[in-house]
Amino acid sequence: MKILFVTPECAPWIKTGGLGEVSAALPKALAERGLDVKVLMPAYTALRQLVDEGQVLANIPAQGVWPAARLVQAAPAVNQAAGFTLWLLNCPELYELAGGPYQNESSQDHTTNAVRFAWLSQVAARLGSQLSPVPGWQADIVHCNDWPTGLAPAYLGRLPGRAASIMTIHNLAFQGLFPLDEAHKLDLPDEWLSVSGLEYWSQLSFMKGGLQFADAITTVSPTYAREIQEESLGFGLQGVLRDHADRLHGILNGIDTEVWNPASDTFIPQRYDAATVKAGKRANKAALQSRCQLPPDPDAMLFGVVSRLTQQKGSDLILQAVPQVISEGGQLVMLGKGDAGLEDALRAMAQQHPGRVHVSIGFDESLAHLIEAGADCFLMPSRFEPCGLNQLYSLVYGTPPIVHATGGLADSVVDDATGFVFAPPTADALSAVIERAFSRYRDPPAWERLIQSGMAQSLGWAGSAARYESVYRIARLRVI
Repeated sequence: MKILFVTPECAPWIKTGGLGEVSAALPKALAERGLDVKVLMPAYTALRQLVDEGQVLANIPAQGVWPAARLVQAAPAVNQAAGFTLWLLNCPELYELAGGPYQNESSQDHTTNAVRFAWLSQVAARLGSQLSPVPGWQADIVHCNDWPTGLAPAYLGRLPGRAASIMTIHNLAFQGLFPLDEAHKLDLPDEWLSVSGLEYWSQLSFMKGGLQFADAITTVSPTYAREIQEESLGFGLQGVLRDHADRLHGILNGIDTEVWNPASDTFIPQRYDAATVKAGKRANKAALQSRCQLPPDPDAMLFGVVSRLTQQKGSDLILQAVPQVISEGGQLVMLGKGDAGLEDALRAMAQQHPGRVHVSIGFDESLAHLIEAGADCFLMPSRFEPCGLNQLYSLVYGTPPIVHATGGLADSVVDDATGFVFAPPTADALSAVIERAFSRYRDPPAWERLIQSGMAQSLGWAGSAARYESVYRIARLRVI
């Protein structure tokens, strides 16, 4: 089966969050199952070298507002390292912009985002039809990921000999909303612009397009699949999702256990496994305390956080929990970036509590790994979380997570067995669960059982990849 996995980001080249990591790990797991997997993403500025060293597969002529582009396959060494074949849509006018994949250096959305991601969707659709620009290759499945690829199922539906389309929701809060009058530029017919099509409160919704036209819809955990059909987390699309509930599947994300494995992690000073976790955690905790200018206290319970700093992620709840952590003799290390107000408040908190709290604004891959390996407990009080990956990393690294009972957090952490689960997402509830964690930590045999239970979980992608392949086969039956 030929799979075109279409994504706006893919680690290690472009990553703003979990989507980038999933877009690297899931295609690799699918390829290991014997599927022919091509990952298609835009050739952003950061990928210029991959384009220059790659092979041109097709020249794609200009069409309307879309400039001419080239489809480039990355060099064999790149594909061998990735575990799948990487295809790049090379169109410098659209994708080689200053800043990130979605926003400029001033954190404002690129003004051409509708055109940029509609072109990605249009090319993806062609690759899943008899009009494929690559001789001898046509996808059986076009697997779309989040709003930037949401128009692909719509475009695909009117092409000859089309593939089946899958739309995966990684976070429904981001919908790709644009003025409705952009539609005429994007080759979207008038009959698609009603409430039963792509129209969303007098705007054009890329995400809604994917949901309306896809042959199957997946999201990244079973609980989130249920939550998004309700008003509280449906973001106005709950009715659409309920209408398509027969084709909606919740599949929990896995993790790349080659990248996130304490027994082979090159970012941490002391590698370990379940048999050597006690000594390994002790050494990495000392290294983390040293790196973050915290006193080298092996008995202080050290809490770790790696997160976007937003209200969704519960960063404000962590701020409110700091006095309790400190009063109990604990320490806190945070790494992340996000809302300017929260960043400022967290910096101020660290300045008020030197030797107890360390905050690093930004992202640092090596520090992220060291936090997972060196912290005693991981804080993840997200108000909503489609899946989450850090709680999975924490389980593997023997760092019991504290999570709010939502989405993939509820599906992956068992209260008092592999970590700590609380509800509702309030400061009082978080305070109560932190107290429970402190109590368990002060009972070393009980804490060891918690660690071992978490590390015994099977969290790789093999099982989830098998479920995706099953969804692919079901979706193909809708087309045949």
